[in-house]
Amino acid sequence: MNPTHQAPALLTASTPFARGYDNLHIERLLLITYENDCPPCFRPVHDSQAHLPDDELQLFPCLFNDDFALISEGQFIPEELDECCPSTGLVRQVIYTVMGEMFNEQHHVGDLYSLEEAQAMVHRLRFETGHYSRAWEISTAHLPEAAMLYLKEWISHCASRQTGLLFELFALPDCNGTGCKLIGTPWTDDNLLSIEGKPYSSLKQEQLNAGTPEALVNVLYLAALADVRLLIFDPDAAVLDGLAIFDE
Repeated sequence: MNPTHQAPALLTASTPFARGYDNLHIERLLLITYENDCPPCFRPVHDSQAHLPDDELQLFPCLFNDDFALISEGQFIPEELDECCPSTGLVRQVIYTVMGEMFNEQHHVGDLYSLEEAQAMVHRLRFETGHYSRAWEISTAHLPEAAMLYLKEWISHCASRQTGLLFELFALPDCNGTGCKLIGTPWTDDNLLSIEGKPYSSLKQEQLNAGTPEALVNVLYLAALADVRLLIFDPDAAVLDGLAIFDE
């Protein structure tokens, strides 16, 4: 059997299991208009004025540069700050921007018009556990026959013994499927070094040395990289776009 799409075997910046965002946080920004022909711009308020409530920011004139803005009406601005803000404008709206990270890259999730609305969005995206989509059910077409035989033989003969390879296997007889619990996720170098004292490359080599088929190692890695905890291989489940499919 040959894969129609080859999944990466080593550390990668993407995985089809990735869902949601890490490190969700809220940034308060000022939507500023200036000079008639210029599009609006967004700037954070300077730290010296971060204590000002929204109603003392919105619809007030401001000074700004490429990095921050300062309300210029009714506020004391030190000379050194005044000199580094060459532009003037008007704060039209206070925006609460929700930002998140995926594989250490910043992503703009959305803009809200109050802190409460932004906090509600963050709460919905985080869920109570702080993680999104930690259980997956995918087709057995993502594993070649040799890997499927490995799973069946391990469960049949070694069900009472742990693998010791940061994943454990269990049978799902009703659907003729196989479940896998991933341990110590995500399998990034930083996380594995902190809990196991070794990078992913060492873990992968241990898995291969123990006889784990490489195709299974690759799938488990991509799932663990996205912090998946439960992965189920089911012959009746859907295939996952972007993951290797093995055909006869």
